[in-house]
Amino acid sequence: MASAAHRPVVGIIGNRGLLNDHYPIHEGGQMNSCAVARVSDCIPLLIPADPEMVAVEELMEVCDGFLFTGGRPNIHPEEYGEAPTEKHGAFDRARDAITLPLVRACVERGQPFFGICRGFQEVNVAMGGTLHPEIRELPGRMNHRMPPDGTLEESFALRHKVHLEPGGRFAQLFGADEVLTNTLHGQGICQPGPRIVIEGRAEDGTPEAIYVKDAPGFTMAVQWHPEWNAAQDPVSRPLFEAFGNAVRDWAAAKRS
Repeated sequence: MASAAHRPVVGIIGNRGLLNDHYPIHEGGQMNSCAVARVSDCIPLLIPADPEMVAVEELMEVCDGFLFTGGRPNIHPEEYGEAPTEKHGAFDRARDAITLPLVRACVERGQPFFGICRGFQEVNVAMGGTLHPEIRELPGRMNHRMPPDGTLEESFALRHKVHLEPGGRFAQLFGADEVLTNTLHGQGICQPGPRIVIEGRAEDGTPEAIYVKDAPGFTMAVQWHPEWNAAQDPVSRPLFEAFGNAVRDWAAAKRS
């Protein structure tokens, strides 16, 4: 591990929650911070995703890269031109107001980010794409949601294959055209944004791995949760290592 004084900073997009169903908090999964610190070898910094507290321009100066995490609230469908329905679930408009412009600004500037689950969906919506509110209701699709019961290990267990574009960025990173992943999501990509390249799909056709075409920086995003067991998993580890390398390159260029 590099010395703390020289490690770059990764802003981890947080969510809003309630401690003991009573006290409002900003929260982030410990496994996200562990993956950033131990595998990406960067300093994890939890970001309160609320435009009343932080601005996109400030975040881009403070942080060298960003991890767009999963979260229970979904992106509000008005962000992709649709009306909300009961199927769309709960929302977090404050997070939408930070993450969507932040994705676009990072793409333009070349600042690296890594999207996970809701973060994967944020990348698509920010770049002009749309979402299905409930993919398990689509013909031929499997249920990608987290099992309702069981231990954390059972919830994050590897459950389906992802088929990758041969010779693509993800296949090169993993050294394979097919990988096994977990799945804990209800929504998914409907229409990809004009610059969104889908390089991985589940066995039922659901998009699972994307990046932004012609972006100067690291823009990979996945629909599964690689933060789980990131140091040991053969799919998760190269993702976080590649992200860490991109963040270090950005930080070094900024210093010079």
